[in-house]
Amino acid sequence: MTKRFWNLFKVSPVIVAATFFVANSALAAEVNEQVTNAAQLYEAQDSNDMSQVTSVSQFSDVQPTDWAFQALQSLVERYGCIAGYPNSTYRGNRALTRYEFAAGLNACLDRVNELIATATADLVSKQDLATLQRLQEEYSAELATLRGRVDGLEARTSELEANQFSTTTKLVGEAIFNVSDVFGGNRADTDANPNNNPDLNSNTVFSDRVRLNLYSSFTGKDQLQIRLNAGNIVSNVGSVVGGVASGTGTNMARLGYDGDNNNSVVIDKINYAFNFTDAVRVKIDASGGELYENVNTFNPDFASSGRGALSRYGRFSPIYRQGQNGAGLTVTFNPNEAISLTGAYLAPSTGNGVFGANNPGLSNGLFDGDNTIFGQLTFKPTKAFNIGLTYARSYFAGNAANSLFQGTGSTFANNPFGAGARTESNNYGVEATFLLGSKLAISGWGGYTTADARSGVNVGRDADLWYWAGSLALKDFGGEGNVLGVIFGQPPKVTGGSIRTVNNLDTDTSYHLEGLYKFKVSDNIQVTPGLLVIFNPEHNDANDTIYVGTLRTTFTF
Repeated sequence: MTKRFWNLFKVSPVIVAATFFVANSALAAEVNEQVTNAAQLYEAQDSNDMSQVTSVSQFSDVQPTDWAFQALQSLVERYGCIAGYPNSTYRGNRALTRYEFAAGLNACLDRVNELIATATADLVSKQDLATLQRLQEEYSAELATLRGRVDGLEARTSELEANQFSTTTKLVGEAIFNVSDVFGGNRADTDANPNNNPDLNSNTVFSDRVRLNLYSSFTGKDQLQIRLNAGNIVSNVGSVVGGVASGTGTNMARLGYDGDNNNSVVIDKINYAFNFTDAVRVKIDASGGELYENVNTFNPDFASSGRGALSRYGRFSPIYRQGQNGAGLTVTFNPNEAISLTGAYLAPSTGNGVFGANNPGLSNGLFDGDNTIFGQLTFKPTKAFNIGLTYARSYFAGNAANSLFQGTGSTFANNPFGAGARTESNNYGVEATFLLGSKLAISGWGGYTTADARSGVNVGRDADLWYWAGSLALKDFGGEGNVLGVIFGQPPKVTGGSIRTVNNLDTDTSYHLEGLYKFKVSDNIQVTPGLLVIFNPEHNDANDTIYVGTLRTTFTF
C-alpha cells in the first residue's frame, strides 16, 4: 500500500467523524422522515444554492457558544470544505438530506487529497489526527447506527424508485361506503294540504362513491389535477314514477356526497394551479370547477364531502355553489397573508354536454351561457379567528330548470321564476370561524340573494332569499382525531319580492339540525354515524318532520 493511500486512509475517518459531529442532529431527524424520490431531492437541493466561505465568522447564525462551533470552525478555516447560504447563514438546525451529506463529505475528501498531493500535510497535524481518531472511537456506536440507517434508507429509496407510479405524479384516492335510511310520516310537498302527501317509504340503502385523484407537479410550485369519479349514491329527494313516490321530496334531506352514475368511471375534474408570482396564485379549471374547492369556506371541520358534514347544506354556505361544475379562472392575491383577495369566473356545464362552456351553441359557451363572477375578501388576523366577505353575480341563460343554489334549500328558492326563464342573481355572504382553544371550533355563515327574471312568464319579477347556519366542532372527543359535531341553520328560503304575489310559497320556515360523530379508526379510515333532522321541510309546516340516519365509512389512500 502506497504512502499516499495510507495517508488518505488515515485521514478519511477523521473527516467522516468531523462531518458527522457537525451534522449528526440534522441527519438523525432526516432518517425518520418519509423517503421521497431522487428527483424531489435534487429539486430541494437546487432551490437552496450554497456559497463557499473562508471563516466561520462569515456565518451570521453561528455563535461561539454553539456546541459544534469548534468542529465547524476547523472544517471551514483549516480545510475549506464547508459551504453556506448566499445570505451568509449556515442553518445548522435544518434537516440534512443524504445528498447534502454526500456532497459535504465529498468536498472534504477532495480537500484532503489536495493537501496530500501538494505536500501541505502540516495543515493536518498529528494532534488533529489523534483527536479526531479519538472522536471516531468515541462515536463508533453512533457511526455504526448511522451507517445502518443510511443503508436502510438507500434500500428503501431504491425500492420506491423502482416501483413508483410516476416521477411527477402521485395518486390520492378516497372510497366511501354509505348506509342510510329516511324516516318520517309523509313525503314533503309544497302545498298547504297535509292530507295529499304520499307516505314516506323507509328503505335502508347501501351505496358507495370512489374518487381517484392524479396530482402532477412539473416545477414543484404547480399542480395538475385529474380526477376519476364513480358512484351509485342516489339522492334522497327521490321521485314520483307511475304514481309511486320514493325519497323525501325535498333537497333539504340530501347527503353531501350523493351522486349516481351507476358506478361508471368518468373524468369529472381537470384543473391546473400555479404561482404567477409569490403573491399571486392562479387556478385554471377546464372542467368540474368548484368555488368551494378554490377558496376558503370557513367551515374547516365539515367542508369535505368525504370527511366533513353528512348533509349537503351542512358543509358550507350555498354561495360557494355558484358556478358549480364550471370552467374558468380563479386568482388569489396574497393567499398566505392575513388579508387576501380572490376573484373568479366560472361557466357551469352539464356532465352530458347539453349546455355549458364546452358547447358552441346559442346561449352557451364560455361567456354567452350560464356564468358566475365571484369575489371574496378574506381576513385572517389570527389563527383563531377568520372571516370572509363574499359576493357572487350569477347569470342563468334559461337552458334548463334554473337552480340558484344547485339543489340546496327549498324547490321554490332554487327556481322561483320557472323553467327556462333567464335569471340574474346577486349573492352576498359573510362567513367566519372561531377557535376557542385547541379543542373547540365554532363556524357560521349568513347569506342574502336577490334574483330577477329576465324572460319567461314572470319577466320583470324579483325574489329575495335568505339563509344562515352555525356549526360546533368538539375535537378529540373520546379520542385523538375524533370530532363531535352539531350543525343548525335555515336553508335558502324566499322571503320577499314581487314573485310572492304570484307564488305564495315558502311561507313557513324550515330548520336544519344535524348531529354527527367522526370517529378516527386510523390515519386512513374514518367512520361517521349521524342523524339529520329537517323541521317543516320545504318551508312548509304542513309537512312532517323528516329524519335521515346515516353511517358513512371513508377510506383514504
